Amino acid sequence: MDDPVREFLRDRHLAALTLVEPDGRPHVTPVGFTWDPEAELVRIITWSGSHKARLLARNPGLAAAVCQVDGARWLTLEGRAVVTADTDRCATGVAMYARRYSPPTDRGTDRRVIEITISRWMGRA
Repeated sequence: MDDPVREFLRDRHLAALTLVEPDGRPHVTPVGFTWDPEAELVRIITWSGSHKARLLARNPGLAAAVCQVDGARWLTLEGRAVVTADTDRCATGVAMYARRYSPPTDRGTDRRVIEITISRWMGRA
């Protein structure tokens, strides 16, 4: 990734998360997300009852894409997604989210984090 792409990933934007349902239909939802450049990992915080968390709990490794758009600038990050309730991974997700956006509401034991290991990106920043 070049500098304009990395800068665009640091800017505060919302995105659309797309997960591919087992029957091939897309499930698209607006999300806040964070980018971990060292791990090449997107994190999205959610809760256990969300459709996206339940879908990934039943189907770990689903194809996923996160796309953020700002005028003519856009960026899509693609990869395989999993959801976890692991306390440390959720805490990392919440801390990163709080730095990029604002502190989220406390979900306690219902907190989940979706992690997407990025295999491809495309866009124009």
